[in-house]
Amino acid sequence: MTVLKLAKLFGIVFVLIGILGFVPGITIGGHLLGVFEVDKFHNFVHLLTGILAWYSASSLRNSKLFFKVFGIVYLIVTILGFTQGGSILGLFMTNLADNIFHLVITVSALWAGFWCKE
Repeated sequence: MTVLKLAKLFGIVFVLIGILGFVPGITIGGHLLGVFEVDKFHNFVHLLTGILAWYSASSLRNSKLFFKVFGIVYLIVTILGFTQGGSILGLFMTNLADNIFHLVITVSALWAGFWCKE
């Protein structure tokens, strides 16, 4: 998969996650799909991330830059999630499922930004 296609895919997935986080029945008791902790701030972050990812797919340079910055930010979020136990800087809540998902996203983004050729 090319970096441009991956950026579009990230865009679609993150916008979808952001929207679903607001849907009652899919998000029960602050848990998307009954598993991942979400709240309004977390949902807006997902929406913004998705929009930026989709926008970055306009060029290889933009996509690579997006994934580099996004990967580093998510690396920090992942480390804080595993070490702070529940709250990321008091901004939003995470649980183990979030932290593992953030780790997978981090590795994917860093790979796309720094090592993927096209």
